[in-house]
Amino acid sequence: MTARKQDDRNGHRKRLRERFARSGLKGFADHEIIELLLTLSTPRKDMKSPAKEALKKFGTLKDVLDAPPGRLQEIRGLGPSNIIAFSLVKEVAARYQKDKILGRPVAASPRAVFDYLRQAQGGFPREVFSAVFLDTANKIIEVERVAEGTVNRAAVHPREVIAAAIKLNASRVIFAHNHPAGSMRPSEDDIEITARLKKACAAVGIDVLDHVIVSSDSYFSLAEHGLL
Repeated sequence: MTARKQDDRNGHRKRLRERFARSGLKGFADHEIIELLLTLSTPRKDMKSPAKEALKKFGTLKDVLDAPPGRLQEIRGLGPSNIIAFSLVKEVAARYQKDKILGRPVAASPRAVFDYLRQAQGGFPREVFSAVFLDTANKIIEVERVAEGTVNRAAVHPREVIAAAIKLNASRVIFAHNHPAGSMRPSEDDIEITARLKKACAAVGIDVLDHVIVSSDSYFSLAEHGLL
């Protein structure tokens, strides 16, 4: 690489960072956001082409971040450190959302709860079942993943949910799981497991407030639709 090309590349990377420092991601195109992330994990290579190829291959910024590692590695110029960086961004965002809701009354920030659940599991390629445990004042004690499954089913055992609730001294719980296929309507299995969990929780004095189905950009509340 000539010295001039090296200077151009460094200057481009510097301008991206300066733009972000001034005004965050305002005005950034999706491929520029991806490129900026890639430059942090690959500081000495031109990452514009891999960023554009990733966006072309997967469609949106969200889809790039949600893409399986194996498919990301199909893109020329992307290596393990880049894929770890993508995963880290998602995990940090989820932790940030979780920290915002812990200890707060769920009624005071329902949107924050749904945002966290969407961030934490909405984009998973398989079903993940979580429980949001609350105290008597409806403040969130903890959010725990209680089951993982296939693309369309997660085997949830009520005894494990009850054990976690008792350990946390929880009085109420909100259940949540994702639908990788994208449909927000509850399946017959969803309604059946909700009924089983509600019965098991009632037996030990724990109220089930809701069961929420989430995707990366939406949610469906069984309580809001009279299905709880």
